Amino acid sequence: MDCIFCKIVQGEAKSWKVYEDQRAYAFLDINPVSEYHTLVIPKKHYENIFDIPEDELMKVMTVVKKVVSLYNRKLGISNVQVGNSSGAEAQQDVFHLHFHIVPRSKGDQQDIQWTTHKEWRTRFDDLLSKLQ
Repeated sequence: MDCIFCKIVQGEAKSWKVYEDQRAYAFLDINPVSEYHTLVIPKKHYENIFDIPEDELMKVMTVVKKVVSLYNRKLGISNVQVGNSSGAEAQQDVFHLHFHIVPRSKGDQQDIQWTTHKEWRTRFDDLLSKLQ
């Protein structure tokens, strides 16, 4: 397998480790959008959020919480975005499940702009009926 994140976990590729436990690994993003921009990954290879079992996902999310708490306690960081993209059309670029922790500050020019569709509100009942 030619997965860069698997290579990082195995010590075959360089990383800047922030935190590690038996199931997950957190390291600074090599292409940061802010200081302390961090990736949290499961040590086992899962392509995206659809592939990972719930119990494994909970372990990864526990590490996300530990890292943001560490940043808050040690650095005073109190504004973060936590994000995941699963699938090519969702702009996933490395196909090993990962979560971004992006510390944010006023004026950092990292604003995410989404196009909203208020007209879709009229379809909510229909949308929910498809889940029954």
